[in-house]
Amino acid sequence: MSHQAATPDASGQARALWLSTIAFTVCFAAWTIFSILGVQIKRDLGLSEFQFGLLVGTPILTGSLIRLVLGVWTDQYGGRIVYTAVMVTAAVATALLTFAYDYTTFLIAALGVGVAGGSFAVGIAYVSKWFPKEKQGTALGIFGAGNVGAAVTKFLAPFVMVALGWKAVALIWAAALLVMAVLFFLMTKDDPDLAARKATGAKPESFRAMMEPLKNVQVWRFSLYYFFVFGAFVALALWLPRYIIETYGFGIEAAGMIGAAYSVPASLFRAYGGLLSDRFGARRVMYWTLGVSVIVTFILSYPPTDYVVQGISGEMRFRLETGVVAFIVLVFVLGFFMSLGKAAVYKHIPVYYPNRVGAVGGVVGLIGGLGGFVLPMAFGLLNDLTGIRQSCFMLLFVISAVALVWMHVAILRMEREAAGPALEKLPALPEMQPIHGAVQEGALRGRAIEDWRPEDPVFWEEKGRAIARRNLWVSIPCLLLAFAVWMVWSVVVAKLPAVGFRFTTDQLFWLAALPGLSGATLRIFYSFMPPIFGGRLWTTLSTWSLMIPALGIGFAVQNPATPYWVFLALALLCGFGGGNFASSMANISFFFPKREKGNALALNAGLGNLGVSVVQFVVPLAITAGVFGWLGGEPQNLGTGGTLWLQNAGFVWVPFIAAAAFAAWFRMDDLASMKASFADQAVIFQRKHNWIMCFLYTGTFGSFIGYSAGFPLLARTQFPEVDALQFAFLGPLVGALSRSMTGWVSDRWGGGRVTFWVFALMAAGVYGVIHFLGIKDQPGAFWGFFGCFMLLFFATGVGNASTFQMIPAIMGKEMGRLMPAADATARRAQAEKESAAIIGFTSAIAAYGAFFIPKSYGSSIAMTGSPLAALWGFFAFYLLCIAITWGVYTRRGGLLHDVERGRTPGPAVNA
Repeated sequence: MSHQAATPDASGQARALWLSTIAFTVCFAAWTIFSILGVQIKRDLGLSEFQFGLLVGTPILTGSLIRLVLGVWTDQYGGRIVYTAVMVTAAVATALLTFAYDYTTFLIAALGVGVAGGSFAVGIAYVSKWFPKEKQGTALGIFGAGNVGAAVTKFLAPFVMVALGWKAVALIWAAALLVMAVLFFLMTKDDPDLAARKATGAKPESFRAMMEPLKNVQVWRFSLYYFFVFGAFVALALWLPRYIIETYGFGIEAAGMIGAAYSVPASLFRAYGGLLSDRFGARRVMYWTLGVSVIVTFILSYPPTDYVVQGISGEMRFRLETGVVAFIVLVFVLGFFMSLGKAAVYKHIPVYYPNRVGAVGGVVGLIGGLGGFVLPMAFGLLNDLTGIRQSCFMLLFVISAVALVWMHVAILRMEREAAGPALEKLPALPEMQPIHGAVQEGALRGRAIEDWRPEDPVFWEEKGRAIARRNLWVSIPCLLLAFAVWMVWSVVVAKLPAVGFRFTTDQLFWLAALPGLSGATLRIFYSFMPPIFGGRLWTTLSTWSLMIPALGIGFAVQNPATPYWVFLALALLCGFGGGNFASSMANISFFFPKREKGNALALNAGLGNLGVSVVQFVVPLAITAGVFGWLGGEPQNLGTGGTLWLQNAGFVWVPFIAAAAFAAWFRMDDLASMKASFADQAVIFQRKHNWIMCFLYTGTFGSFIGYSAGFPLLARTQFPEVDALQFAFLGPLVGALSRSMTGWVSDRWGGGRVTFWVFALMAAGVYGVIHFLGIKDQPGAFWGFFGCFMLLFFATGVGNASTFQMIPAIMGKEMGRLMPAADATARRAQAEKESAAIIGFTSAIAAYGAFFIPKSYGSSIAMTGSPLAALWGFFAFYLLCIAITWGVYTRRGGLLHDVERGRTPGPAVNA
């Protein structure tokens, strides 16, 4: 039953709106209490930047994660009782804050305080049920203005803290929550939906039914927008007082008031944003929000900089810096437009999901709230890594720019699809329109291959095999270069100290790990790109993109004064290479029939993986000579008296990247049958086996790429007397060759069974590494350590092939269950489409191993003085992978048991 089933009385409607708004204001004030208290706690406990970010973000985490459950409960049991319970719980937690005495207890208390943040999902669901859809934008905008609670805390808490101490702030805020809970319960009524259900005796819907809308892609699109407009708002609300104190030298009281200048408009004008969304449409409001945010965050991200221009009459010096007045104005503008955006996002939810406002609004609020948790920690981490206070606004600039571009591209694509037939009739250039007719339609437009039937033996032998192999052999060098650029830091970081860069061991591990983080993240998007843009265009563009980090590294390493943040940026840009794997594999999978698909994917991936070995073999040689002469720059002098051309680590790939990109453009093809929208491919997120295979492939490929990135630096730190860099290329070489040469084993015995024994072998290999590190001072320990790593690399290669062999088999068998009424052709087509998307997506998730394994080494060494803690964690992970592979796939009754033992016909996809 929708909220329109019963007509609410005007007085109940008004009380529901205004009391919910006031209650949300009080809850938000408590939720952001650490934005003020955290400054004093940081001083008292001597917290680092990251620890401070974690402390102020912890309540945001609780308040975000709990929103989904609270939203569903509100739909089921009514906002009046759930809202009251939330406020009482938050009041108790805030009062208990006064008993915290060290960092750990403050974190525990902060988790409880975070319950107050869940009130947003409750209020959205409760208020929306009192208003018709044409007024919901305004009503929810007014309710959302309760964000002003952050300004209340910033304005009042500093004065209370100075006068009475920080404990008084916690007790007063707890009392306000308790009083508001009592008033709300006594003065409000059940919403019309709940009242109607009670009158008829109907039971609330189940939790599972409430979750049904979360399968829709647009819910997650809303969540992305809200991550910025709300998550960034909360993050800045927590971060600004401290930022102002340390950047402009203000006291806590003044900083709180300036922070309020940001929070007040970002809250009160949310109601105006709802009105504008009702009147002019949410799309226009979102364009203004993201467009202005991009401009403002760019200005705020510019650090104070001194310039010296060599003029005609001598040097001209000037300084660019955002003064405090300009800063306050810009922050006010940013807060204003964020407030409009928050209302615009939530305008859609009660219109399209009137009976699921709690669930959908809860998950959108959850993602937005997670922004408020993640971003303060990211701000602190960026300060630690870059040493630039404005780095927080640099991150917000990137997020807002990505959101704006993504939204605009999505809108253009939607409009193009709607106007597709009309656009097809237009000439390629407007100059030709006066003489353009039916004869010329499409004559000059590049076309994809329309007739593609790889499963037809006659077509394959006469035409298909030659085209598919040509695309494969162009794809392989492109992918090899991508891996080389992605992993170049694994060699470069080991040489930076020798040429004069004074980075700590932890900073060096960060440089080795960040390409893995960005590459894995990009893979999530890259995996869907070939069906959207076409494999030929996307392979060309993604290969050209490798030029940016290759040239950047070549220039940056020539000057020891190059700041660390430049190296961080270049390390992230190397992720372009990591992203290419997902799109390359998804593209090639469409060209080959199932009987040859496994071998083709193994060749593409295995020979592409050779890029890791190539970079660790070529770079140590290339940096020892002036390969490019004067064009490559001067060599760097070593402390031992030798010289290095470290810039060649980047420059050496430039001519090959250009050649490969031209080859991709002129020799690769697009397939019309490959075309699919993101929505078509997003069905894989509903497939449980997609997530299981993500986990297992992380164990194989994540280990391969993580060990490749971390082995050189790990060996140097644990065995400094051995020049391990000369052997580093052997591990990736073994892993790449074993992947490309052992695909037949999985075809013969089954990918599930091979994967099971691969993980057993990997667990044994890690145990061996742990053993030899424990006796690393004894003769021969390094060679035992090295041999165990070679075993690990071999096993990862075999496992990379076997897990990818499993995916088509799994989806082929699953289609019989998922599409029982479809014929074999339809099941095969759907299985191929989903298998390609799953292959790309699993490779994206698994690539995070390139970040987590080197970072785990660095963190373990920093905290314990040894990498053993990280290695024991890897050992436990492999044991879990063994259990999952056996329990889901290979045991008697498992999904692949009968298929791999030949007791039933092959999967339906092979029909």
